[in-house]
Amino acid sequence: MLSENSLKEIARNVAKYPADQKQSAVMAALAVAQDEYGWLTADAIAEVASILDMPPIWVQEIATFYNMYNTVPTGKFKLAICTNLPCELSGGKRAAEYLKQKLGIGFGETTSCGTFTLVEGECMGACGDAPVALVNNKRMCSWMTNDKIDALLQELSANEKVTG
Repeated sequence: MLSENSLKEIARNVAKYPADQKQSAVMAALAVAQDEYGWLTADAIAEVASILDMPPIWVQEIATFYNMYNTVPTGKFKLAICTNLPCELSGGKRAAEYLKQKLGIGFGETTSCGTFTLVEGECMGACGDAPVALVNNKRMCSWMTNDKIDALLQELSANEKVTG
């Protein structure tokens, strides 16, 4: 069950739409559920569907269509690196390869300690800042040189030790 705070946040998002169109809040509701559970379990998807009076399959279709939703467990930090053409031409492929080497994992994999999951991101709308990485779908990191990648990994690892 979602916490009282999460239910209030979903209700706040639902209130943005006419009563007969509350399904329009599905993406926001999925984000709230993912923030609480860490990923979207079948139960979380069913709960969101119930709140929004939607068939669970419709919610599942949305959760699996967009790459910002995790329908399998991920590490504490999901790192998405953009490798679309503009980013690739500006170092995206190099940044991705460097991250793979530093973490010892490939795209779609999680480090054995459970701290990092690396995914290939789609265009993040920041081509001028390429190469870019997105941390947990919320924090955009621009101009990712090897030094900046090292600093980011060090910062996130330190955060993991503190909050572990």
